[in-house]
Amino acid sequence: MSCINESVCRLCRRENVKLFLKGDRCYTDKCSFERRPYPPGQHGQSRLKFSEFALQLREKQKAKRYYGVSEKQFVKYVHEASRSKGLTGTELLKNLEMRFDNVVYALGFANSRREARQLVKHNHFLLNGKRANIPSILVNKGDVIQVSEKSREVAKVQAAMQSVARRSVPSWLEADHGAFKGTVKDLPNREDVTVAVEENMIVEYYSR
Repeated sequence: MSCINESVCRLCRRENVKLFLKGDRCYTDKCSFERRPYPPGQHGQSRLKFSEFALQLREKQKAKRYYGVSEKQFVKYVHEASRSKGLTGTELLKNLEMRFDNVVYALGFANSRREARQLVKHNHFLLNGKRANIPSILVNKGDVIQVSEKSREVAKVQAAMQSVARRSVPSWLEADHGAFKGTVKDLPNREDVTVAVEENMIVEYYSR
């Protein structure tokens, strides 16, 4: 995830959708988006008419912030998706879902993707028995993700596993919290992407 210097709650309000960037807080009544479901700033509650370009930009920003990647990384994912055999928008979202930090979060070993990225970079996880500290690694079918033995008592990992009941593990993954591991059962489908994003508008944005 690229460095974010502003309040992440403002990002949810800016995109007008809950991006779950603060983990457990997003499920409580302390969530800023629930209390103020309109864009930040003095004109946030005004009725504005957006151009087609503005709508495409917002969809791109929404997806980029949801997965916590930089603009440079996001452009790379778009280009890779455009060279694939499937629909560009669908392939883009599938690749973002298969990022190592996203899988760690989805399995319930971190409370947010931001936290998952930090834990991955600090060598708390193994991929197929080998240490993996690059958040952008793409997992494959059959891969096994484990919490390293020395990291199983880490407070953030323990807290995430205790609160994972608030959200379900995607059907393409299988979590075994008792053994501190998870398995990639299959590749994700479009239906597995929970964020409300119009991927076709993202493709149109980069096709200008």
